[in-house]
Amino acid sequence: MRKVSLGSLVNIRTGKLDANASNPEGKYPFFTCSRETLKIDTYSYDCECVLVAGNGDLNVKYYNGKFDAYQRTYIIESIDKNILNVKYLYYFMQLYVSKLRQMSIGGVIKYIKLNYLTDAKIPLPNIEKQNKIVKVLEKAQELIDKRKAQIEALDQLTQSVFLEMFGDPVLNPNKWDTNVLGSFLLNIDSGWSPKCEAYPATNGEWGVLKLSAVTQGIYLPHENKALPKNISPREEFEVKAGDILFTRKNTKELVGACAYVFETPKKLMLPDTIFRFKFKPNQNKINEIFLWRLFNHHGIKRKLRILAEGSAGSMPNISKKKLLEFAIIVPPIELQNKFAEIVKKIQFKKEALQCSLVELEKLSHSLMQRAFKGELFND
Repeated sequence: MRKVSLGSLVNIRTGKLDANASNPEGKYPFFTCSRETLKIDTYSYDCECVLVAGNGDLNVKYYNGKFDAYQRTYIIESIDKNILNVKYLYYFMQLYVSKLRQMSIGGVIKYIKLNYLTDAKIPLPNIEKQNKIVKVLEKAQELIDKRKAQIEALDQLTQSVFLEMFGDPVLNPNKWDTNVLGSFLLNIDSGWSPKCEAYPATNGEWGVLKLSAVTQGIYLPHENKALPKNISPREEFEVKAGDILFTRKNTKELVGACAYVFETPKKLMLPDTIFRFKFKPNQNKINEIFLWRLFNHHGIKRKLRILAEGSAGSMPNISKKKLLEFAIIVPPIELQNKFAEIVKKIQFKKEALQCSLVELEKLSHSLMQRAFKGELFND
């Protein structure tokens, strides 16, 4: 299968807006470098395109319609859709983004240059074969989306149970007692971020978590980078079951994400961008699972983001001091414990669905690799 420089097949431009231009009540999608799609009141673009995050958490999205975009988001359109199917381009970029991550440069916030995209060599069969490939990959994506929807429904159930039992934690209509987080904690651990390999840890290797291991509000241990063999691990930072992890530093949309570790592989360590809460021995006022779900309430997440500070060009950061002084509701511990037991039962169902999702994603990745090697269909 012949390969062609992507720059000869597409037009590439970037968005113009600041990341703060979003409005949660907006009518149109607003694409930033976050994996999450935000909302905005107005639009500047109306096209079918692939969107590539130019910095931070590099990711790829497909969209067809009216939208707006952050100034570091690349908007890629096919010059001739009879030569390059935009969905075909999207699936190619899903694979190519791993190479972009390896090539990314910069200090605190990694970024990519335009030529990293234009110089990419894309396998280019005829449009009929592209269309056939797209249909196969769309079927695989449909299965993935259905499984994600089932998992999301369980998350919504958890949040509904939380609201039913405790009410809105910001408005506190039940007049629960309140206290600062620091009154329950012995310490907040900071991790360690040595220069790691580009690939995840395997076969008993030590690894360091990436921010993406926590940013979705659930613990994703496969989101890690292997520790180089010439660097000794620091076992005091190893993640354990029962830990609460909190992203102290990230983009504005993702800073303050919180995840609870139900279970974890061994030999994974915290980076210095993720906090771990260490509770006082024998404290019986706050249940860890309750606190995790509290911190994932949308109103509390907004309040946590307000704590973040950062200079121009750097990621917002939440200090230990401000986090320790953060006020939370403290319902009776018996009620918190009852809620935690319900969450554990829901989590058991989620884990089965998540295992299935991992297998579906592996299948989809394999299909994409075969497709772009020319192995999916016989000529």
